[in-house]
Amino acid sequence: MPVAEAAVILTPVLDWLDLVGVAVFALSGALIAARERQTFVTMGFFALVTGVGGGTVRDLLIDAPVFWVRHPWYAAVCIAMAAIVWNTPTRWWQGKLFDYADGVGLAAYSVLGAAKAMSYGLPPVSATIMGIITGTVGGTIRDVIAGRPSILMRPELYVTAAALSATLCSFGMWLTQPYGVDHWTVWAFAALAGLVLRSAAIRYNLGLPAFHEREMASDRETEIGAEAVAEAIAPESDGIFFEDDALPEEDGPRT
Repeated sequence: MPVAEAAVILTPVLDWLDLVGVAVFALSGALIAARERQTFVTMGFFALVTGVGGGTVRDLLIDAPVFWVRHPWYAAVCIAMAAIVWNTPTRWWQGKLFDYADGVGLAAYSVLGAAKAMSYGLPPVSATIMGIITGTVGGTIRDVIAGRPSILMRPELYVTAAALSATLCSFGMWLTQPYGVDHWTVWAFAALAGLVLRSAAIRYNLGLPAFHEREMASDRETEIGAEAVAEAIAPESDGIFFEDDALPEEDGPRT
């Protein structure tokens, strides 16, 4: 799809969804700066980087005009979120309510990223990755700058929820295109699915299993290892053991 046509489709349809995602992520960035007792300038910077970081990386990768540079509303929304945090107690934003709001932004932004990538002619797999980048990279940049552990390094279902929304959006648009299904139906279903998964993870503390090394070797591995160590440290051994190179038996006792 030509870039001009993509811009016509996306601008009137997804602008509000885009602003919602930017606002929620900007709010989270401003809160990090507030908890670190930073200045308003730093708070505004964190809000801007978090709000538009993922979309900026996406647009650079798909060779699209960076969305917030030519539209003043995005930067204004980020600064407004910083001003709200600056003038409110941080305890207002504690608890799971903000986590649910962040889940709304995550689902919305992941769908937006995948839909925009599809409109620029990317295949569904690549569009899915662009959706994940849109939803998660801004928070990752925020955490790296703040020197705090990123949510990407925790097993909770966060990136997984973004991946679900982006996958349903990109593959849904691709599969339903020949049948003339309204894209709004696909977008709404994809966003709702990601939000439900993220909400369930928050409510029930769900997470993916983490990688663990095997703590114990099998009995045979232990036995073989013990034999090798014993042979290597034996006084008459040179440390190399060849099972098939046994010495021939003596015919009789030496004199």
